[in-house]
Amino acid sequence: MVQSRIDIIKVSNGIFWVNIHPLNLRILCGCPADTVKHLKKRGLVDVVQQNGVQFETGPNAILLADIALQNGALSNLAEFPLLQMLYSQGMLLPNHPNNNGQKPLLIGSAPQIKAQMEYFYRGNYGLISKEEIMAAGASEALADEIMHVKLRFAFGELKPSDKLVDKLVVEDELIEIKEGAFIRRKDINIFEISYEGESVTVDLNLRPKEFYEPPYYLGYHKLNREYFSIVHTGEGDAWDVNRPCMASLVTFQGKIYLVDAGPDLLTSLNAMGVSINEVAGIFNTHAHDDHFAGLISFVRSDHRIKYFASPIVRASVSKKLCALMGLGEENFERFFEVEDLKLDQWNNINGLEVKPVLSPHPVETNIFYFRTFWGNRYLTYGHLADVASFRVLEQNIYKNTETQNFDHLLLKVKNDYLYPTDLKKIDIGGGLIHGDAKDFDGDKSSKILLAHISRGLTDSERQIGSFAPFGSIDSLADTNHDFLRASAYDYLKFYFPNVPEYEIHSLLNCPMVSMTAGENLFKKDATYKHVYLVLTGSVELVYPETGIENNLSAGSLVGYFIDDNDLIAKATCQATSYITALKIPLVMYLNFVKRHHLVEDFNKLEHIVSVLSTTWAFSENISLPIYIKLAQLVNQHKYDKGANLSISQSSGFNLILSGKAALLTSDGGVVENLKKGDFFGAENILPSENEEVLEIFFLEDTELYHIPIEVVMNIPIVYWKIHHTAEKRSEMMI
Repeated sequence: MVQSRIDIIKVSNGIFWVNIHPLNLRILCGCPADTVKHLKKRGLVDVVQQNGVQFETGPNAILLADIALQNGALSNLAEFPLLQMLYSQGMLLPNHPNNNGQKPLLIGSAPQIKAQMEYFYRGNYGLISKEEIMAAGASEALADEIMHVKLRFAFGELKPSDKLVDKLVVEDELIEIKEGAFIRRKDINIFEISYEGESVTVDLNLRPKEFYEPPYYLGYHKLNREYFSIVHTGEGDAWDVNRPCMASLVTFQGKIYLVDAGPDLLTSLNAMGVSINEVAGIFNTHAHDDHFAGLISFVRSDHRIKYFASPIVRASVSKKLCALMGLGEENFERFFEVEDLKLDQWNNINGLEVKPVLSPHPVETNIFYFRTFWGNRYLTYGHLADVASFRVLEQNIYKNTETQNFDHLLLKVKNDYLYPTDLKKIDIGGGLIHGDAKDFDGDKSSKILLAHISRGLTDSERQIGSFAPFGSIDSLADTNHDFLRASAYDYLKFYFPNVPEYEIHSLLNCPMVSMTAGENLFKKDATYKHVYLVLTGSVELVYPETGIENNLSAGSLVGYFIDDNDLIAKATCQATSYITALKIPLVMYLNFVKRHHLVEDFNKLEHIVSVLSTTWAFSENISLPIYIKLAQLVNQHKYDKGANLSISQSSGFNLILSGKAALLTSDGGVVENLKKGDFFGAENILPSENEEVLEIFFLEDTELYHIPIEVVMNIPIVYWKIHHTAEKRSEMMI
C-alpha cells in the first residue's frame, strides 16, 4: 500500500491541517482565534528535542481565508501562529537547530495578506517611531524612553514583517507553493492543494449557524454584582489549551468593566452570565492578541463601549485593530467611546479610581491599579499584565552603558510593580517579555494571584501566591444595594417614558427570578403567562419554521409588544446563560398597556422592528432598546417606477422594503441592482471614492424606510457593514 503524500485533517470549525510529507510542508489552513491551542489539543504541535535543544513542532505555512469575518468572528488572526513558528519552533532564533533560513509562509489573497502583514507588524512593535509616540501625546523624553525599551526588546532593530515572513498571493490560477506543490482557488474560501498527482480540497467557509469553537469548556456561572469585586475570567496565556488568557472582570457599584479582551471573549462573558450590552467599559493593557483579539466583539455591538487606556496604548491598539479590519485609523472612534487615561495618576471613572502605569514591553503597555475609598481607607486591586522580570530589566532593558545610566528608570518600574494592594494579579510567564514570581517574594500586598502561564504553579511559587479558578470572585467590598432593581427602573423608564412614576414602581415591585442556561422562559404555541425584563445574561428566541434565532441581551423586555390579540408565543424563548429577570404577570402587564393606551403605538413599533430585524444590515447584535430607537426615527417613503433620486450628504440611510432600484454612476453605468432588504444612501462614508455615484433609478414601484444617517453610523456593527458595502461598491466602479 502506497502512503499518501498529502494528509488533510479537520482541526476544528474553519481550521484544517494539510501536510505534504515529502516537502516537509505543513500548512495551517484558517487561523481564527486560539488556533494554536486547537493544534495542541489535536497533537499537531508537540515538543521535541534536537542537539540538546527542546522546542515545539507545528505548521510552517498559513493559508488565510478570503473572507475576514465569518458569522461575526474574525477568520484571520495570524499573529500567534506566526509567533509560535518564529519562537516556539525556533525558526527565527540564532543558532537554533530548527533555524535553517526558512521563514514562515503566509498564503492568501492580496488584500488579506496586506492586512495581516500590517497587523502582525503592529502586534510585534506597536508604535514604530519616536514621532508616532509623540503624536499620541507623549513628551520627547518619554518617547525616547519608550523607543529605548522597544529597541532593546527587538535586539536593536524593528524588522518589517516581510523580513520575518514570506508571502504568496493566490489568485484563481494555479501557483506553486514549493517544489512541485501547487495551490489554486476554486471558489471564495475554497482551495485545491496538489502535489505529484494527489490533491486535497480545503473549504474554509463556515456554514450558517456554524461558529469558530473555543478550545475549552467553561461551564455556566452565576455572577453576583458586588460593590467592588474582581471576577477571574482568565489566568492562562496564549498557549494554555485549558484556560482563557489572562483577564479580569471588575464590578463596581453594579457596573461591569473588563480588563483586557482576549480571544473567545464572548465565550467567557456568556459563561459568567454577562451579555455584551452590560459591559460599561474595557481597560486595555496592550495590543498583543491574547489581550486584544476580543475587541472585535465590541466592533460587532449596537453601541460604542467606553475604551480606557493611556493615549500611547490607545494609539498602538487603534493602529493594529484598524489594520486588521482594513480600515483607516480614524474609524476606531466609530467603534469605541474613547476615554484616555493620564499615566501615573489616579483617574476618576464615576467613583472607581484607576491608575495606568507604563510597563516595559515590546509594545506600549500599561498595568492598572484600581481603587475606591471604603470605610476609612482605599481598597485596591492591581492587574499586572504584561510585566518583565527584574533579571531581564537589569541585564538587558535598563543595563547601564558608559554614556547612559538607567538606575532611576529601573527603580521606578520595580516600585510600580511592588505597589502594595489588597489584591494583585501578576503575569509570571517568564522568558524575555514576561514576569517572574520570585520578584514579588517581598511584595506587601494582602493577596497575590499568579497568572499568564500554561502550567501549574511550582512549590516555590505557591509560597508567593496562589491561582484563581475561572469564575472565582474576590469581593473587596460587598454590596448592600440592589443594583439590579435600579437597572430595572432605568430600563422601564426607557420603555415607558410617559407613564407616571408610581406606575413604573408597580411593575418594579414584581419578583426577580434567576434561571439557568437552557431553561425556557416560554415555548412556541403556548399562551404567554409572564413578560420578562432581562437584567443579566442573554436569551434566545427560536423560530422553528424559519430557522431564525434572535439573541436578546440584558435590557430586553421579552413580550414588550404583547396585547390582547397576541397571546400565543410565536417562538420558544430560552436562556443561553444564567439570567436574572423581572417577572411580570401577563394579566398585570396587559392591564398596564391598556390603561396607558399603548397598544396602537406598540403595533406600529412592532411592525418596524420586525422588518429591521430580518435585514442583513440590522440582524446582528442589535438589542431591543436600539431597535425601538431606530423604529421611532423611521420615515416611510414611496417612489414610482421610473423615478430618480439624487444621492447627497443629506440623503440619509434608505432601506428598501419592496420593489427594485439601480444604483447608477454619473454616466448611467449600473453599480448594483438593489432589492428588498438592500440599502443605499451611505455611499458618502467613502466620499473621495464615491463621487461618481449620483442617483438611484427605481425599476419598480418601491417603498423605503428612511433613517437619519448619523443614527445608523453610531451603531458599530451597522457602521462596519455600511463601510464594507461602500468599499465593495467603490471597487465595482473602478
